[in-house]
Amino acid sequence: MKYADEFRDKEIAVGLAKAIRSEADPEKSYRFMEFCGGHTHAISRYGLEDMLPKNVRMIHGPGCPVCVLPAGRIDMAIRLAERPDVILCIYGDLMRVPGSQGASLLKAKARGADVRMVYSTIDAIRVAEEIPGRAVVFFAIGFETTTPPTAVMIRLAEKKQLKNVSVFCNHVLTPPAMQNILESADIRNIGPVEIDGFVGPAHVSTIIGTEPYEFFAEEFGRPVVIAGFEPLDMMQAILMLVRQVNEHRYEVENQYSRAVTRDGNLRAKEEVSDIFELRDQFEWRGLGLVPYSGLKLKRAYDKYDAEVRFDMNELRVADNPACECGAILRGVKKPVDCKLFGTVCTPEAPMGSCMVSSEGACAAHWTYGRFRDHQQRRAS
Repeated sequence: MKYADEFRDKEIAVGLAKAIRSEADPEKSYRFMEFCGGHTHAISRYGLEDMLPKNVRMIHGPGCPVCVLPAGRIDMAIRLAERPDVILCIYGDLMRVPGSQGASLLKAKARGADVRMVYSTIDAIRVAEEIPGRAVVFFAIGFETTTPPTAVMIRLAEKKQLKNVSVFCNHVLTPPAMQNILESADIRNIGPVEIDGFVGPAHVSTIIGTEPYEFFAEEFGRPVVIAGFEPLDMMQAILMLVRQVNEHRYEVENQYSRAVTRDGNLRAKEEVSDIFELRDQFEWRGLGLVPYSGLKLKRAYDKYDAEVRFDMNELRVADNPACECGAILRGVKKPVDCKLFGTVCTPEAPMGSCMVSSEGACAAHWTYGRFRDHQQRRAS
């Protein structure tokens, strides 16, 4: 693990844990939300919660783009894929995301829909070139990190004058979701969640930089620390948050300075702003309709917009009432609070989106955390 070992040093991790315990005021509660699913995975994988004092609690946020995609958008994609003239290109972790009534793209493929897994937007362009007689739709999904490759796809399709390429755009933005979590006291009657600070997303911040969080931190009085994905990154970020809370500071600090700058990737941001514009609102699973949190193609690129090209109607459907994904995505509940977790809902047969992607809170807890729960029950 060349270049990674230095961020996984056990002795340094123990030292950071001691510093957190010594500086965390035993009379206070520290509740920090890690927004990014990659951070949730790292916390579970390395058992970082076991190294923290009991009054320092990590809350899993909605930072998994697969998890927050609402069932209605999956249903829209299924309807699109079932058209005989369409090839739907998707990232692999979208295959098993549940739509309504147990539907999924995997099941649609089994019924004969032409759904193809790709590793990049360039792969979708290749499919379009190889099969010019079929309409190739790329199911675009993700936060600010994966939006630039979709912009590049549009540019490339334009350059190659491909007429059979379009994008079903589901790109969403991080800061509005963070703001929504704090502003909405009771989203979908799930109940409020108390948050004292955020571990800011890493990959997202390499694109947008740290500047977008500055207003957010000042306006809502919540510190934000951008952190990398290694265990020492996370432990250092938690220590930085503890210190800000103790000092009553509400700033954006950059722990992940080896990859993130204040301004981010200017070229990537320019490409995105040239091709995309904000939607008035976009539905997030667990958060509901979040204003100005989603992107769509500008009207100049309507010919590449699958929603325009195929006259797709917006669908909104209810989640499985027994699934607690919504509450888990908002940080109100933990995976073990869901009655379906580990029984009828597993990574092999997911009932909710949080169990599908490896970055989902339920999938991460299934892989790593449930063994800790079992040990704790035995010890008690």
